[in-house]
Amino acid sequence: MTKRVLRRSRLSLTRYLFLANTVLLIVTLAAAGALWTLHEYRDVRAEYTQRAMTMAQSVAALPEVRGYLADPQHRGEIASLAETIRRASDFRYVVIVDAQGIRHSHPDPHAIGGRPHTDPAPVLAGNTWTGMEWGPAGLTLRARVPVRDDAGDVVGYVSVGVLSSRVTLAASNTLPVIGTTLLLALALGAGGALWISRRIRAKTHGLEPAEITELLEGREALLYAITEGVLAVDADGAVLLANDSAREMLGLPQDCVGRTPDDLELDEHLREVLRGADTRQDVFLAVGGRLLVCNPRPVRIGEHDTGRLVTLRDHTEIVRLGGELDGVRTMANGLRAQTHEFANRIHTVTGMLDLGAAGEAREYLSELSATTTRASTSVSERVHDTALAALVLAKSAQASERGVDFELAALSDVPRELPPQLRDDVLLVVGNLVDNALEAVDTTGWVELFVLLHREGERLLEIRVTDSGPGPDPAGVEEMFTAGVSTKEHGDSSHRGFGLALVRQAVQRWHGSVDVDVTEETVFSAYLPVREDAR
Repeated sequence: MTKRVLRRSRLSLTRYLFLANTVLLIVTLAAAGALWTLHEYRDVRAEYTQRAMTMAQSVAALPEVRGYLADPQHRGEIASLAETIRRASDFRYVVIVDAQGIRHSHPDPHAIGGRPHTDPAPVLAGNTWTGMEWGPAGLTLRARVPVRDDAGDVVGYVSVGVLSSRVTLAASNTLPVIGTTLLLALALGAGGALWISRRIRAKTHGLEPAEITELLEGREALLYAITEGVLAVDADGAVLLANDSAREMLGLPQDCVGRTPDDLELDEHLREVLRGADTRQDVFLAVGGRLLVCNPRPVRIGEHDTGRLVTLRDHTEIVRLGGELDGVRTMANGLRAQTHEFANRIHTVTGMLDLGAAGEAREYLSELSATTTRASTSVSERVHDTALAALVLAKSAQASERGVDFELAALSDVPRELPPQLRDDVLLVVGNLVDNALEAVDTTGWVELFVLLHREGERLLEIRVTDSGPGPDPAGVEEMFTAGVSTKEHGDSSHRGFGLALVRQAVQRWHGSVDVDVTEETVFSAYLPVREDAR
């Protein structure tokens, strides 16, 4: 509880994103404002520099100034002209200097007749100059232009200056525009940051990063720890999730996430389940060598369908063991039938002896012994595998109890050297096919079992069960081998529809085949290669 409270007290995702985006926006706008202000200052400085240069060139070109400086006696009045021009142009000073470096005009009358603080030699050499310099008035922006006489000789120069603070003041006039623009951009950016943070919070359904991390870690730990397969697809049908169990059951590659069931070549029935075409629960699927039970669930967030989730359970071993249990039950029923029959015969013999018909009792026992011997001998001579022979005898007793004529074909021949793993699948195939035939015929019908090992070429075990029943619909023959599908309408169908599916799986494990012929009688034929490496 303390951990949860501490996490709740931290900065929420919405506020964190809003503050982070706003701080980033402020830093960006501050940098942009500084660059903008610097650019404006440079533009204003360049403008004042050009104005100072233009003024200096204009004064230097005046005939009065040129004539005054060209006259060695400097007759006339030039200081008042320069002061008039300065006041009209609003410059800090307009100074006229002769070729000897003596001032002849200055805003300060006491400075007239003195020398400038800077070296006049570069300008007197005929060069123009602009720049910032320190002077008696402070930092000023200056422009110097040489004055030439009619012969083109430099007779002095004109220096025009403006205070740097005036340039800065002129540049600061743009600060309100810059500040207003930046504040407007900040307001719009902050609003956008708030909208984005709320949209992200809506997308995460109000969960904070710590909660999302907990959910992700819990989901990963849960999905990959359970033995059931979990397969999820989004609304477009692409695979979103497949845990290790699902990958193993369906044979999915590691890069299955993001691909569609069609690309992964999944079972057609499973694709229907993922598309939502089959919404039944506990749907049985025969995938490869497995018998899977899948339960689909729609995934809804709010009122929207966001995909489907299918859980898969491997019932192969359970159903196989159930089939073996049915075989054991069949044998037990056969033994029970034989026990009843044996008890009836003992009672018959006892009655004969009580009546004093000892000779008739002896003949009756001889006939029973011969019949039993012939039945056992008929099976043992053709089926040398003890387990398979016992199953055939049990099926014969079961058929006898039902009143069905059961017969082992005369051409049947099975040796003793069947591989142990193959023997288990042979028992499964024979038991399920015979049970299917016994259920299909009535008390006046018949069932024939034919089991033969072909020794020529590739050793192949053929199992054929023929019955006199009405037979299935030819159009639904292929569907009979689908798990959970049964053609029987009577009894409890919840546990039906697995026998033929198990037969097909057992045959596929050995790369064999199984087919049905309903042309005349109903004939189920299964072929299994007899090789240890065929499985």
